[in-house]
Amino acid sequence: MQQTDFLVIGSGIGGLTYALKVAQHFPDKKILVMTKATADETNTKYAQGGVAVVNDLENDSFEKHIEDTLIAGDGLCNPEVVEIVVKEGPDRIRDIINWGARFDKEADGDYKLGREGGHSEFRILHHKDVTGREMERALLEAVSKQKNIEIIKHCFVIDIITQHHLGYLVTKATPDIECFGVYVLNLHTNRVEKIHSKITLLATGGNGQVYRTTTNPSIATGDGVAMVYRAKGRIENMEFIQFHPTALFEQGVNGQAFLITEAVRGDGGILRNKNEEAFMEKYDPRQDLAPRDIVARAIDSEMKKTGTEHVWLDCRHFKKEKFIEHFPNIYEKCLSIGIDITKQMIPVAPAAHYSCGGIKTDEWGRSSIRNLYACGECASTGLHGANRLASNSLLEAMVFAYRCYEDVIEKIKSVSFNSAIPDWKAEGTTEPKEMILITQSRKELQLLMSDYVGIVRNDVRLQRAMRRLDLLWEETEHLYESATLSPQLLELRNLITVGYLIVKGATFRKESRGLHYNTDYPGKSTLVQNIVL
Repeated sequence: MQQTDFLVIGSGIGGLTYALKVAQHFPDKKILVMTKATADETNTKYAQGGVAVVNDLENDSFEKHIEDTLIAGDGLCNPEVVEIVVKEGPDRIRDIINWGARFDKEADGDYKLGREGGHSEFRILHHKDVTGREMERALLEAVSKQKNIEIIKHCFVIDIITQHHLGYLVTKATPDIECFGVYVLNLHTNRVEKIHSKITLLATGGNGQVYRTTTNPSIATGDGVAMVYRAKGRIENMEFIQFHPTALFEQGVNGQAFLITEAVRGDGGILRNKNEEAFMEKYDPRQDLAPRDIVARAIDSEMKKTGTEHVWLDCRHFKKEKFIEHFPNIYEKCLSIGIDITKQMIPVAPAAHYSCGGIKTDEWGRSSIRNLYACGECASTGLHGANRLASNSLLEAMVFAYRCYEDVIEKIKSVSFNSAIPDWKAEGTTEPKEMILITQSRKELQLLMSDYVGIVRNDVRLQRAMRRLDLLWEETEHLYESATLSPQLLELRNLITVGYLIVKGATFRKESRGLHYNTDYPGKSTLVQNIVL
């Protein structure tokens, strides 16, 4: 059993930004950061494109960035939150630059600014095509200099501890559900430990692994969202799953796909179909720079019309030196599989990329459970609405990490530890006889989500998905009750919960809006609402 003043679950940009701010303000208090893998294995690390922020007020404005975000969000953004993120963004960028993050500069010293789909101006700061990796590096270096931050790796958080674990009946209607800490599976000892915390922040990232092909790493299994749902916290807008239009297509490769950043199209990359025709003008006047939901559906449509598994991204007209300077990682990856971008087009197809919904929070990052905060991709702050504007995610994570920190400054003074938390009970469980019971269920889940709950949906597919999810849930819960815990089993359990929440939200939404397109309801409803579960 451990006690900590501040507990952070997740070591991406949201969790580390928060930890740094808290550590600097409270040098006498303990901050514990927990991650189920290595410290840098996060969704942040794989963010290529950059971070959207207004820092050129001569050619850009907060109002333009706000308007672009609202348009992309298709009527479901919270305008107050959009204004908060856009206007507080420059200060948070200054923070991470002060911590050592390096963004690309012009010869005169000004920052290079890129443009991506849905943006009306050039406002994307980037570090070549590995922006997330650079920001993660800077944050980890800054954290290593703080004596009161401890990072514990290879620990899998099982559940949030609430009154439920003290023997009380907790339901969605229970007022003042409170977080006392977490139960965690220590992968070094294979023992379940309890962590007491006064304040807990969930920064657990996305859930792309619920689909067969995703740009997310293997750790993106929706753990935070699933834990909050089990704890009877509020989850919203899970039906809005963003499929990145241009993941590198490699025959026979499932799981994590290599991302071809939207910045390539921002620099002039052209999407072409099987017949090498540029097709985006048929779908949107913004052509290749339309928002991601539109581009992904257009690619999906072209693939179905021509019976192909991918379309092409044409960069043959780029100057080789400029491409290598801006996109060295992409150039090397393509070359490694035999594609010279100066002579050949890049095969691309949509892949699950980002969850716009998640743990419902207010403008200070507070969840519906007391003393439990959330930020980053696992949170639904109201910024993204029905579709995230490109490169707004890193900005949102930093802004809300800071706002969570601001809110806990006073709150921590009135929170005490709960000493009545029981130990985890594992009596009567045994090692699973066959690991295939877990691995095959995960494959089934990813297949049904990809086939029935993908870019385009309908009621029959959603009903089929729910019936199959019910069976997977029953089988997995039985295994969870009887088998010794493992990361594979815990991830499967969380993924099934996330899949259920996506399907449930999609079933409730009787319209097509943003990232949710249902052929049975092709128009928008006059009732604009968030689906809260």
